[in-house]
Amino acid sequence: MLLNRPSIKKVLLCACLSASVSAFASEHSVTTKYGEVKVNDDVKRIVTLSEDALDSAIALGVKPLGAIATRGGDSVAEYIQERTSGVNMVGTSRQNNLEAIAAQRPDLILASAYLPQDQYNILSKIAPTVVPISPGMVSDSWISVAKVYAQALNKSDQMDEILSDIKDRENALKEVITNRLSKNERSATLARWMPQGPIVMSSQIFSTDVLAATGFIINDAGVIKEGRPHSSPLSLENLTKVDSAWLFLATLNSEGKDALEAAKTSPSFSRLNVVKEDKVIAVNGQLWTSAAGPLAAHAILDDIQTVFDQKIK
Repeated sequence: MLLNRPSIKKVLLCACLSASVSAFASEHSVTTKYGEVKVNDDVKRIVTLSEDALDSAIALGVKPLGAIATRGGDSVAEYIQERTSGVNMVGTSRQNNLEAIAAQRPDLILASAYLPQDQYNILSKIAPTVVPISPGMVSDSWISVAKVYAQALNKSDQMDEILSDIKDRENALKEVITNRLSKNERSATLARWMPQGPIVMSSQIFSTDVLAATGFIINDAGVIKEGRPHSSPLSLENLTKVDSAWLFLATLNSEGKDALEAAKTSPSFSRLNVVKEDKVIAVNGQLWTSAAGPLAAHAILDDIQTVFDQKIK
């Protein structure tokens, strides 16, 4: 949605007033996808336009005024809802609502690493807009992005401590899991059940990074094209491709849950070894296949700890 002329005049006026108030405030520079961005050292009015930006901000003790809804939902992801009461929805993962963003009168916008140049050009007229340089589909890319958001919020040291705590927790889980399970017993597939069927998630997305860091060996079944986060939907005839020692099975919403319940009644599903071994782990798709960030990492580690406590003797 584009800004109409009266709205953008109002936004620019507010921006000028804010600039006059903070004219003598110190600033720091952040290197972003679209060049160096000057950010006030003490920003107050934040809008986040990606799930990882929201997660990082909340983890650092900064509650945004506005955020986008999670994929497949109409609010933020369930794992973070308790900490985001009062945050206004300003779009979805697919489309930002520019008028809603402008209405927050932000002094900083934390955007997705995948924000296109044309949208950046508009948003940067509202407030300094930080778009991280994405390292692409590589291991631990979420950490690089989280550090950029922390730098923008002038809280890099705090983020380093948060990330160090996560690494310590991953290492502790890895030690006990690898001591209890052989290599063959640690293969794991993450799939999301959609109304069209299951899609296999890449071994190089956020949640599989965390899963691998705890000792599991990710099996993406060789069905994902290079650079893509997941496969196309598999038919029930090809369901054996998700048959690892462990199957972490996610759904995003009620439509996906209904489709999964229907599939469970099929012979193709019940014949899977992982089903016979009772090692299908139901997980929240909003967390496991859409979210990223320090709080999401802890939530996933909570799930893995539960698997260990209940399933690994």
